Amino acid sequence: MKISAVVVTYNNEKKIEACLQSLQSVVDEIVVVDSMSTDYTRKIASYFTNKVFKHSSTDYAELKNFGHRVAAHSWVLSVEPDERLSTELRLELLALKNQPVEVDGFSLPRVSFYLGRWIRHSGWYPNRRFRLYRKDKGCWVKERFRVFLNFSGKIKKLKNPIEHLAFSSVSEQVLYLNRLSERRAQELYVRRKKAHFYHLSFWPLARFFSTYFFKIGFLDGYAGLVISTMSAYSVFLRYAKLKEIWKKGEKIEPVPCSQ
Repeated sequence: MKISAVVVTYNNEKKIEACLQSLQSVVDEIVVVDSMSTDYTRKIASYFTNKVFKHSSTDYAELKNFGHRVAAHSWVLSVEPDERLSTELRLELLALKNQPVEVDGFSLPRVSFYLGRWIRHSGWYPNRRFRLYRKDKGCWVKERFRVFLNFSGKIKKLKNPIEHLAFSSVSEQVLYLNRLSERRAQELYVRRKKAHFYHLSFWPLARFFSTYFFKIGFLDGYAGLVISTMSAYSVFLRYAKLKEIWKKGEKIEPVPCSQ
């Protein structure tokens, strides 16, 4: 079993080195697809691999699928530039590579570091992600890997986590939620969904209580309070922007998934 790690980047000079260091000696090649960074991201990446590609697209799925096409091996490990393999996961992957594999993919838990602590609750853990898979079994659409009909449905769980170095500040999280809510609103608009009063009032409140109490975010201390509040805020933003799109009458077409 040979693995190509695919990393999509944009202005990640502060985090990309730790990511690529953690992949060394574990995967068989590293592919970096860079969306026209204006910092030193590509230069830093070139110290770890000669497969650094500059791509003009800003579409995440297009960049991921391009990474699939240029990857040499059939198995792909999808990693974000603000993530790194934990020591335990590195050992688990090395052991996996020497075993017969009869599945189409593996899910991995992800643990995030935010506001000075590792987050173990608040809906952020184990936060399993489908990250190791046979690349011919699907493609990326938006931010998700969509499987083709030849996907067997056999997925195993790996035990050890990817470590996610999350937002460096509350301000960075706010900027991320602003971008994410815009995409989510557009997806809802494509499905002809509309924003109602309860989406803007009760749903954000319900999200806060769900995250802080039912997902025991309070055990994450101050970080858990921030996460719960931001989670509610993201719901409000999503539907406020959806309402705005309907008022403007924008035309947004769905993105097809083709093999």
